[in-house]
Amino acid sequence: MQVAEGIGIIELRSVVNNHEMIFRPTVIWDVTDVILIDTGYPGRLKAISDNVAKLSKGRLTKIIITHQDYDHLGSLFEIINGSNHKIEVFAHEHTKPYIQGEIKLIKTGVTVPGIQVDHTLTDGQILPFCGGISVIFTPGHTPDHISLYHHATKTLITGDALTADQGQLHDPNPIYTLDMEQAKQSISRFLDYDIDKVICFHGGICKDHVKETISALVEGK
Repeated sequence: MQVAEGIGIIELRSVVNNHEMIFRPTVIWDVTDVILIDTGYPGRLKAISDNVAKLSKGRLTKIIITHQDYDHLGSLFEIINGSNHKIEVFAHEHTKPYIQGEIKLIKTGVTVPGIQVDHTLTDGQILPFCGGISVIFTPGHTPDHISLYHHATKTLITGDALTADQGQLHDPNPIYTLDMEQAKQSISRFLDYDIDKVICFHGGICKDHVKETISALVEGK
């Protein structure tokens, strides 16, 4: 689904503990790059490839991983090793050893097949792709979590720092958030950005009164 010019969402369906779940990676593109943000569980290579091509009319050039959770990096190995061209991998410096298979994922205790991280990201960095993408360090859900802000479309991509339900923003899921107090503090950083739309990996797109809702979540209302 296209959200605005050069940005959209793909829906990945997976059965988890006998329940179908929908995960929503973001795709950002222009004439030079096609960027995928997060990858879903393993086994989603065809769905990802088909949907990225349909949205962007191009081929994937870069992947950004927001954090170490398995539903965000699970298909990374298949995408990279199934490609006939170079796809650059970007992740925060704290996420890098998990992606490279050097240490076990915190929540599952799984060691993933190692994939080389080509570029490490730092807080406040602006990636010069597709109209500019700011890196926002938002720990709490996991210690390594980042969110992203796409300048060209004023879109916040939260990863799991926020969730959504039927177009309404909510706090991160407390069941899966390792440090809820830190996560709430991280949410306040979003108020520094001119946000028009928000994309949550769990819940999708939110467009109505998003800055006001974020302010209310920060204040605990």
